[in-house]
Amino acid sequence: MISGENAGEIGLPAADEREAALYRRLAALSIAWTTHAHVPVFTVEDARAARVGHLPGTHTKNLFLESKKGGLFLIVAREDLRLDLSALARALGVSRFSFGNAKALTAVLGIAPGAVSPFALMKDTALRIRAVVDEGMLARDPLNFHPLAQRPHHGDRRGRPPALHARHRT
Repeated sequence: MISGENAGEIGLPAADEREAALYRRLAALSIAWTTHAHVPVFTVEDARAARVGHLPGTHTKNLFLESKKGGLFLIVAREDLRLDLSALARALGVSRFSFGNAKALTAVLGIAPGAVSPFALMKDTALRIRAVVDEGMLARDPLNFHPLAQRPHHGDRRGRPPALHARHRT
């Protein structure tokens, strides 16, 4: 493995390699995407501030969470959806959530903190992550996600997160 671009990415393939692997996977699945360049962002507020002009589509937030008993979850939702993590934990039969640690994020999803994306689910071949997707988001087109690194955004024109589509064909 080649070290990533910064200290948070030590042990990960370089960001360019992660993106290239994502593009190959999307192309293999015939999923169309558009890339929108922007400065690195780490929060919904940063993302809103970074948008120059109008970037079409639904913007998302992605949370890597861990249950008290060690279960791993990826929550994918519209950026403007208010999430009550206590209520979500109860609905999922979990006592409580905390944010997942960087070591687990890197080991299971192959990404660095700040680059959480449903695209990373393609790395979870052991299916350790329980993906929870905002149903209201799925009818929107396009959906915008980070490409496994903190650089551009990608818009998916299929109406659902491509990594989820790749793992759970319906």
